[in-house]
Amino acid sequence: MRLMTRIAAIGLAGLLSACAAPDPLEEDLPDMGDFRLAFNIVVADNMQQVPPSRNATPEEWEAVLQAEIDRRFGAYEGDRLYHIAINVDGYALAIPGIPVLLSPKSVLVISANVWDDAAEAKLHEEPNQITVFEGTSAQSIIGSGLTRTREQQMQILARNAARRVQLWMLENPDWFNIDPDAAAADAAEIAAIAEAAETDPAEAVAEASAAEGVPEDCVPTDTTPCPVPVSN
Repeated sequence: MRLMTRIAAIGLAGLLSACAAPDPLEEDLPDMGDFRLAFNIVVADNMQQVPPSRNATPEEWEAVLQAEIDRRFGAYEGDRLYHIAINVDGYALAIPGIPVLLSPKSVLVISANVWDDAAEAKLHEEPNQITVFEGTSAQSIIGSGLTRTREQQMQILARNAARRVQLWMLENPDWFNIDPDAAAADAAEIAAIAEAAETDPAEAVAEASAAEGVPEDCVPTDTTPCPVPVSN
């Protein structure tokens, strides 16, 4: 119940993100040291759907997440085999709504695990729970429920989730014998891409306004307009 409440609150808050998820094959993927992908396991049997949401089956989530994990990690040719195991905890796929304010966000919550094949052991104690948002293009700011199919929404969520999994892995460079400084630099770059792909434009406007000295709670009147941020 807590998970459903959490996803529902996230999914209905604010506007849709202004950026789409970049294709991982168009990104400069970082060095992953000894990493080579062995088993790519996704389980969605116990996931929770949080309304309002389009429907998606466990099999569909398993297929799209496996495809995006393979797409992001399949080209690495390190000297050790590792397994990535994903459990789908919950999701909401945006439905057509009233643009713009009542268009909900699409959101996906997963738990990730990484195993060392040779050691036959998980590399951490607890699963890493990750929450990702869909993101949209500027043209679809009215809401992805109106401009995208559910299959497109799922692919973008899965792609964003795979990126977040890699970010978590880079934050633990000792698992894969990666140079810590290089891993930190790569993690910062991937984090920036992830934030750009998932950030709510309303938050971005608030941050920009604060940076330019515009009060977030400014309410214009006939005689007193709000300050206008200065463009660079």
